[in-house]
Amino acid sequence: MVVLSDAGILKAMENSDIAIENFNVSNLTPNGYDLTIAEILVEGREKQDSGEVVIPPKTWFAVSTLEYVKQGPGIASQLWIRTSWARKGIISSFGMVDAGFEGTLTLSAYNSSSGEVGVPIGDRFAQIVFQVLDTHSEKEYAERSGHYQGQRGVRLE
Repeated sequence: MVVLSDAGILKAMENSDIAIENFNVSNLTPNGYDLTIAEILVEGREKQDSGEVVIPPKTWFAVSTLEYVKQGPGIASQLWIRTSWARKGIISSFGMVDAGFEGTLTLSAYNSSSGEVGVPIGDRFAQIVFQVLDTHSEKEYAERSGHYQGQRGVRLE
């Protein structure tokens, strides 16, 4: 697989291989795109979509991205937490985003620190790194499972 650079991402968007709703050019990185927080669900609380959310120590939470991402049959991607959050004690386990996926992304995280961490809605939280597959997938995400296809907002089930 080949990782797309910032120029490669822009070209893939021009060719409609990738689409990013709510795209912000300042979120481009040399080899990816920083995804921003639209909504947070903290364990035992209501979803919040504005202001700053205070995450208590040793607490799980989920983040939904502002960006609605569409990937064609030849594009997959990986998700990585931004190191600025990892340095505050926020840990996450992300994976691959399948070829053909479209929707906002729900990202699971945990405040492993012994103190509260403020997480502002609208901050950059994770990086998506797009990869070109060696061939187009035979069946896209929607045909294989598609459980989260078209989702918007935090979705846990």
